[in-house]
Order: sequence, then C-alpha cells, then structure tokens
Amino acid sequence: MECKIKENKRIEHAVLGKGLNKLLFLSLFKNTQSITHFMLQSMTGFGSASAENEKIAVTVEVKTLNSKFGDIYCRMPKTYSEKEVELRNLLSKELERGKMELNLNVVPKDESAAGTAINRALVKAYFHDLMGTASELGFEASPTEVLRMASMMPNAYMSSALSEEEAESEWNLIKNTVLLAIEKCKEFRRQEGKATQEKFAEYIANIDNYLSEVAAQDPKRIPVIRERLEKSVSEWIQNENFDKNRFEQELIYYVEKFDISEEKVRLKNHLTYFMQEMETASNGKRLNFIAQEIGREVNTIGSKANDAIIQKLVVQMKDELEKIKEQTMNIV
Repeated sequence: MECKIKENKRIEHAVLGKGLNKLLFLSLFKNTQSITHFMLQSMTGFGSASAENEKIAVTVEVKTLNSKFGDIYCRMPKTYSEKEVELRNLLSKELERGKMELNLNVVPKDESAAGTAINRALVKAYFHDLMGTASELGFEASPTEVLRMASMMPNAYMSSALSEEEAESEWNLIKNTVLLAIEKCKEFRRQEGKATQEKFAEYIANIDNYLSEVAAQDPKRIPVIRERLEKSVSEWIQNENFDKNRFEQELIYYVEKFDISEEKVRLKNHLTYFMQEMETASNGKRLNFIAQEIGREVNTIGSKANDAIIQKLVVQMKDELEKIKEQTMNIV
C-alpha cells in the first residue's frame, strides 16, 4: 500500500509540475483508489535469458515492435522445428499484440549432445565416386572441393535420437528459458507503458484545462454574435414592415445553432472516461476509440463556436489529442 501511495504522489507531481490545477487533476481521478491499479503495456519491448545444463547452453531473445496484428517470427535450430507451433502459441498468449521476434540459440556442450554425426561411410562413397567421375572426364579435381561437395550430398549427416527422458529434459530447459525472456520483455513493456500512462494523464489534463477556458469564454461570445446580427439587419429593422417578434424567433434559432453546452458536457465525460479506462484492463484500441470520440466533440465545438479565442483553444486541444492518438497506437 505504501508503494502505491508513493507512486500516486510521483505521478501527481509529474502532472502538476506542468502548472495544472490540482483540483482538476484530482477530479479526473475521482473514485479511483490507486493511480497504478492497472498499468498500460507498450508494444515495444525486449527481453533475453540464458540457461544451461551439462549438455546444452540455451540463449533466447524476444523482441516486440508496434503492429496492428500479432505477427510472429521465429529463428531457431532446425532440430526443434517441430516445436515452433508451440512457441508461436506461447508468444501469442503471453504478448497478445505487436510484431514479435524470437531468436533461439542452442549450443551443444559436448559431442554426445550435438545430436548429429557425419555419415562417414556414405561421405567416403560420395568422395570416391566424384573423384572417379572427374578422372573419367579427363581433369584433376581438388580433393578439398570434392570433399565439400560430398558433405553437402543427401544423408551426409545422421541424427542421433535422444531418449524420451533426455528430450523432455532438454525441451523443458528451452521452454523455461523462453518463458523467462518473455517475462523480461513484458516487464520492459510495462515500464514503457508506465511512462506513456503518465503522458496520457498530462495530455488529458491539458485538454481539460483548455475546455475550462472554453467554458469561461462561451458566455462572452453570444452577445457579440447578437450584436453582429443586429448590425447586419439594421436596415431591415428600420423598415416599417419589420416584424420584431419574428426577428427574435429567428435570432433565437440562429443562436441555438451556436450553442456548445452539450458538446462541453460530452467532452468532459469522454475525458473522465479515458482516465477511468486507463485504470482497468483496457487496451490501445479502446483508448483510441475514446480519443476519436474526444476528437468529434472538439471538432464540433470548433465548427459551432464562431469565436476567435475558442478557435485558438480548439487548435490547442487538437494538438494534445494528436499526441494521445499517436501514443495509443503503441499500446497493447
């Protein structure tokens, strides 16, 4: 509990250090017991692990990058190609989204663990046959080159089968090393996600600040619009056939088209919802959807405001929102 309190204070300090209003910050986290209850995960990550026993040494590297889909690439010895599907399923289950790369390297520590041996009798037969063929064709072949060719012929190497117990022990070592590398990669992603979460809190608080300024400016613009309209129709007002009641009705209708009260309420709700989603088992796609809804309300305010000051605030909100959208693309 003490660690969580310290972490909350640290994030609060990071956000309030930008000059934001403390009451605003606290309102965004209303009814939330812990800021770090759930930590976002970045798609960018790296983890490596090594292990060995008396026969083999295993090294595993896991790297993840930003991607819309779960693209998986495995580089591993052909000896373990039958286990590739199992490793792919493991990566997909543990890392969920992003481009994933697995590099598996297994080095035998003695000849008995190598798993392969040269089929000397067959290689010798290939060598003598190739040398004889060269002699029949009337040219002198290089023994070194002929031996290289013989070693590349089919069945030049024999696989020595491990016992069932040895094979299981070897695979358990490899699998556990892969799991350890995956866990380190996930920890890397959590650290990246933690920094991103703090940035999200800052961007959302900035938008909320601009929204407060919009709310303060909103009552000032209606009289200006009314005055502008009256000046535009001043000639009609002087006309003896001018219907003042009808003019007031049209004016009310026209002013209502510029009303942004609903947009302000919805935008405030979306900002609060975004912060709440970061405290649950949310993902980048969901946060991006909320950001799109925030963008719709911001755009509507900009199109209906008809006020230079509010237009400037809308541009600043859009700038903060673009930062959010860009970061959500890298969240798992």
